[in-house]
Amino acid sequence: MLLMGSIANAQPAKPVYKNNQYSVEERTQDLLNRMTLDEKLGQLLCPMGWEMYEKNGSEVNVSETFKNMQKEKQPGMYWATFRADPWTQKTLKTGLSPVQAAEAANALQQYLIDNSRLGIPVFLAEEAAHGHMAIGTTVFPTSLGQAATFNTKLMEEMGQAIGAEIRAQGAHIAYGPILDLARDPRWSRVEETFGEDPILIAQMGSAMVKGLGSGNLSQDNSVISTLKHFVAYGVPESGINGNTSIVSRRDLLENYFPPFKAAIDAGALSVMTSYNSIDGIPSTMNKEYLTDILRNDWEFRGYTVSDLFSIEGIAGSHYIVKTAEEAALKAIEAGTNVDLGGQAYVRLKNAVEQGILDESIVDSAVCHVIRLKFEMGLFDHPFVDPQKATEIVHNSRHIELARKMAQQSTVLLENKGGILPLAKNDIKVAVVGPNADMMYNQLGDYTAPQPAESVVTVYEGIVNKLGTENVLYEKGCAIRDTTQSNIPAAVAAAKNSDVVVVVVGGSSARDFSTDYKETGAAIANSEVLSDMESGEGNDRSTLTLMGDQMKLLEAIKKTGKPMVVIYIQGRPLNMNWAAENADALLTAWYPGEQGGNGIADVLFGDYNPSGRLPVTVAASVGQLPNYYNKKNPKAHNYVEGSSAPLYAFGFGKSYTSFSYENMSLEESDENDFNVSFNLKNTGDFDGTEIVQLYLRDEYASTVRPIKQLIDFKPIFLKKGEQKQVSFTVEKDQLSIIDVNYEQVVEPGDFKLMVGTASDDIRLQETINVK
Repeated sequence: MLLMGSIANAQPAKPVYKNNQYSVEERTQDLLNRMTLDEKLGQLLCPMGWEMYEKNGSEVNVSETFKNMQKEKQPGMYWATFRADPWTQKTLKTGLSPVQAAEAANALQQYLIDNSRLGIPVFLAEEAAHGHMAIGTTVFPTSLGQAATFNTKLMEEMGQAIGAEIRAQGAHIAYGPILDLARDPRWSRVEETFGEDPILIAQMGSAMVKGLGSGNLSQDNSVISTLKHFVAYGVPESGINGNTSIVSRRDLLENYFPPFKAAIDAGALSVMTSYNSIDGIPSTMNKEYLTDILRNDWEFRGYTVSDLFSIEGIAGSHYIVKTAEEAALKAIEAGTNVDLGGQAYVRLKNAVEQGILDESIVDSAVCHVIRLKFEMGLFDHPFVDPQKATEIVHNSRHIELARKMAQQSTVLLENKGGILPLAKNDIKVAVVGPNADMMYNQLGDYTAPQPAESVVTVYEGIVNKLGTENVLYEKGCAIRDTTQSNIPAAVAAAKNSDVVVVVVGGSSARDFSTDYKETGAAIANSEVLSDMESGEGNDRSTLTLMGDQMKLLEAIKKTGKPMVVIYIQGRPLNMNWAAENADALLTAWYPGEQGGNGIADVLFGDYNPSGRLPVTVAASVGQLPNYYNKKNPKAHNYVEGSSAPLYAFGFGKSYTSFSYENMSLEESDENDFNVSFNLKNTGDFDGTEIVQLYLRDEYASTVRPIKQLIDFKPIFLKKGEQKQVSFTVEKDQLSIIDVNYEQVVEPGDFKLMVGTASDDIRLQETINVK
């Protein structure tokens, strides 16, 4: 026993960083003190990850590429390891199933434990704005559809599902939500946003962050949420992706910064820079935004990461400096901690050794990363159980959640003569159009290949209601390629039906014939006629339907059959003709894998539509930008016609009707105001009303919006039911950015307006702030 005791005492003590009895801060500092400069810089690299594994039959192992990468650069994280799409050349066959993804993650971690000096676990970051971008996962509606639900509770549930699926496969970081304001629908990435309103974006984004669990990384299903793109990326000049953004300092403070601040307050621990520049400064080297505001003013404690190769873009796109080495120096000194792409920050070693860059700046960036690894418990529990992936990923609860989101994201724009809901008995329906039965056209960009049996198209959803014998299908035409058109066949199907459902719009479906930039953005090419007309890199100069889609609509109209038109789209396209000529008009954005069932539920009355527009639908491109909360004065008309949009922000119809009555205001001791009114379902269907509260500052020291959304609530009422609905208006919601760029609440009159859309106000009262 004495001998055994002496042997035990001779064993070296476990390093502090490997001992979970010490605090996160103590472990972080101990590890930092042990690291060489090469190891520190490695923690700031995030190369592309899909070449880091290799498959041999059903077995998954680390690749030679990974071994060489770790030997040469020692990266602390990888991006898109499990991603599959035409850009990565990973297919259903060559990519990873959820179980294989978990096995790959374990293999990567094991290799690092066995073959690195300090055994620092690696972070795996994955695209996750509307579901984990990997094979076999649950695909939810894209962000524009999520925003159309106006349902923060549903958003939080979706975040929980996405976080659980990512962690079950061994990854740790979710790229999302995307908090860009979309004020120009020509821009290719509108589908990835929550629309045009900063309050809607802030609330939906914060709900998703809470669901992802970023505020408590010790939980098994929590992931780090990476907010994109910092900042004002969604308003590029001319609608061209990555162009400079022309926004004022006041506009940034009032509209573009607040959604990020709200999401950080909700727990987000990672922020991604953007490709654009503002006022001559590339966002990836903007010290005022990344350090002064984000880090110092907001007390952000997570890490920042460049967009893919945006550090190199300081030299190669913006021409601020001549070399990538100089660009890396600009970025890290400004406050960009991690290099997505992993080719820039390896060049910082010489700068440190030559005294050009203070190593303390590197140390600070490294601490932001490794601290989160300790908080997540990766040093103590780096592995996952692959079998749990089969229980969690794409389980029945997540599938049902995807269907709920598809239902609630569908917006009913026209319903002439009450044609909807359709009857389920004694009816024959013709389903035609390029988006009627093309599964990838309804999934949106940043979607991996998925098994066909996991995705329900509109045609299949209608068949699920009526049976194949009562549904006719003809594609009619493609989104862009006119050589695929067979409009006569679609007309024949229409003539043999009682009602025609025409599904048109756009597509972000990536394909193997499209070329891609090194950043993954598609290269628009008029010679390659895929369906893709939206999604990253596919900016538009018009918003009209492409290909022969208008010819198809006009031909179906001539049959005289009742016509229901559905736009599946990634941006608000021109819908003027359909608004005038269709018997019913809906938009479902990109509704995800359960889109077909969700839309069919709406068409046949199994779900009363409650979706509302998160963006304004312009009547013409000449009106752009045409968002609802423009500042005073109100726009006058053009020579050619009205300046009013086709459909306003917040608009959407229901199968029932609602009355608003008896608005009352009560001021609390804290100078907050309680707003209440009675809401009654006065129609024949149970349904959900999206109640919207708007504010107008009557007089202020700086020009204010004509009206501004400040809150919203989905309220479900059975037919004939009445409820009292209440909002609390807090003092901060009345604040402005004054002439000195300070956030203040000025005394005066404020008009509070309750309505069912930004242009449909039902009740209003004025409050006075002393």
